[in-house]
Amino acid sequence: MSVKQEQAREMELEAAGVDAPLYASRQQIYPAAVSGRFRKIKWIILVCTLGVYYFLPFIRWDRGPNAPSQAVLIDMDHHRFYFFFIEIWPQEVYYITGLLILAAVTLFLMNAIAGRVWCGYLCPQTVWTDLFFAVERLIEGDRRERMLKAGQKWTLETIAQAVLKHWAWLMIAWWTGGAWVLYFSDAPTLVYQLATFQGPVVAYTWIAILTFTTYFFAGFMREQVCTYMCPWPRIQAALTDEWALNVTYRYDRGEPRGSLKKNDALREAGAPAGDCVDCHQCVYVCPTGVDIRQGLQIDCIQCGLCIDACDTVMDKLGRPTGLIGYDTDINVKRREIGQAALKPRLIRARTLLYAAVIAIVGGIMIGVLATRHDSGLAVIHDRNPLFVRLSDGGIRNAYTLRLSNKLPEDRAFEIRVDGFAPDDVASASGKRADTGWPLFTVGPDQTLEDRLFITLSRKALGRGHDHDEDKRDISFRLIDLRSGAQVKVKDHFIQPEGEKR
Repeated sequence: MSVKQEQAREMELEAAGVDAPLYASRQQIYPAAVSGRFRKIKWIILVCTLGVYYFLPFIRWDRGPNAPSQAVLIDMDHHRFYFFFIEIWPQEVYYITGLLILAAVTLFLMNAIAGRVWCGYLCPQTVWTDLFFAVERLIEGDRRERMLKAGQKWTLETIAQAVLKHWAWLMIAWWTGGAWVLYFSDAPTLVYQLATFQGPVVAYTWIAILTFTTYFFAGFMREQVCTYMCPWPRIQAALTDEWALNVTYRYDRGEPRGSLKKNDALREAGAPAGDCVDCHQCVYVCPTGVDIRQGLQIDCIQCGLCIDACDTVMDKLGRPTGLIGYDTDINVKRREIGQAALKPRLIRARTLLYAAVIAIVGGIMIGVLATRHDSGLAVIHDRNPLFVRLSDGGIRNAYTLRLSNKLPEDRAFEIRVDGFAPDDVASASGKRADTGWPLFTVGPDQTLEDRLFITLSRKALGRGHDHDEDKRDISFRLIDLRSGAQVKVKDHFIQPEGEKR
């Protein structure tokens, strides 16, 4: 059953008072090749995005000794994320949170400006499906040839073309999965291991999973993913407004549509006639099979290929281009009632709010990144017991320390506690610096966990303050003995209520 037949069937059911089915059986789509401004933009984005994805793992970045030289690396074994000169540790997960916030709000901003521009140009499903379409056209021909072959019996030629097409699809899908795992290990080393069948099992497993999903989604499901699986069309519909630019058919100019001869005859007779000649080129080039003349639909990914197709036809007919183009809902309504269109308002409350959120979050992340320390200190006070009474009447508190060295070299640190003397503070390792404070040595790009004990003698407890309390704020200072750089962390010293200090 064709699309028109299925639509007619739905209209018959509706007229008879019978609900139409909620799921329509899939109609095979054979998108035609098209050239034009938006097609060029899509090609440029495809080449750039896939080029970055496939080859970024092979870019080198010198971080010095004892550090990986891959520019972008997710090091699961050592719990690190490297992005050129940036190194993110597990305790700095807030950077990932910030990136997710930026990605979400940027998507909202893109939607407020130009609708589903993400879906039409940048979505991985769109990019890989576009590439699969290009391979299909190269091997089996354009729309007409593929449709003719689909209705014929298999021949040696069509079998050879089908085998070649699916082999090319599998190679693209395989390299897609292979490129993904290269972000988790040194790329040249892992490529050699995989080629010689010495790679880790988990790498082969993920390559197989991603090869299958890419091949299946881009080769077979295609527009089904956008229409039924992806939640973004439903979400963006609630976020958009009447000023967002969307691919739109000019009803005021295109209707009433008809064949070229029919409309020319109507014009000669002084009757109204539209510029649309009902050539269906806008439908033929659509990767999701949408007829944009029926209005904005959830299937439409706003890729703009119908604009290129329509402009090409208008040029051939000697008529103005722009019968299909990016426009706002408010202009569509104004044209329906004969009012002049308004200029798009890209700067408005919604876009300013999104841009402000992006600027604030991005500024905070840059500020935190610029002022981050190359060492870290975490202090955890013992919970059970909170303090220990010593035999001489003094009080001792115990803490667990975690020291981080984010440089690719050994570093020596001392811990000082404000308000206490060096003799009041001791570590489990027992090492001390020349100053008398506890000494710790942390290896390159490593963390060290140790115990620290702070003691107040009975005599010190007897030195009174003007009030009693069971805890007081104290500050721990981690000092790099070579550079003098410091990291400060606050905690508490706890003792029985009523003890004088």
